[in-house]
Amino acid sequence: MKSYMTLKTALLGDLLLTASETELTGVFFADCEHAARRREGEHNPKQPVLRRAAVEILEYLKGARTNFSVPLRCEGTDFQREVWRQIALIPFGETITYGTLAERAGNSRAVRAAGTATGRNPIGIIIPCHRVVGKHGALGGYAGGLARKRRLLKIELNPMAA
Repeated sequence: MKSYMTLKTALLGDLLLTASETELTGVFFADCEHAARRREGEHNPKQPVLRRAAVEILEYLKGARTNFSVPLRCEGTDFQREVWRQIALIPFGETITYGTLAERAGNSRAVRAAGTATGRNPIGIIIPCHRVVGKHGALGGYAGGLARKRRLLKIELNPMAA
């Protein structure tokens, strides 16, 4: 059975978390238009996967966690899943460009496709698409807005300043 909950955060606003019985399936900014379509199943903030994800995200936002252990399930095309897998491998506190991401995903000429797949990442923050930047470090786009992307990068570069 699918479940969802809203996680209130001071730093990023409300997050919509979604899960199957055994895996986290989504982390979305609740004020973004695509989040409303993700509210499937029952509202259940006590569901174990959702509770675990909430704890881990809050620890991350406080600068007390650098990686996540909650089990994940991402649905997408083979290329999207490979892009998301490569994003998940970007170390805490580091960034890569969309070009590097495309290369790591197996097609160095698919920079725009890698960018599109990044924008469709269903598990934001935990699959850290905020660590993907444009050429020469330009922030580029972010589903939650550039202010949130800056905050997330700031947490990783200087947790005490976040």
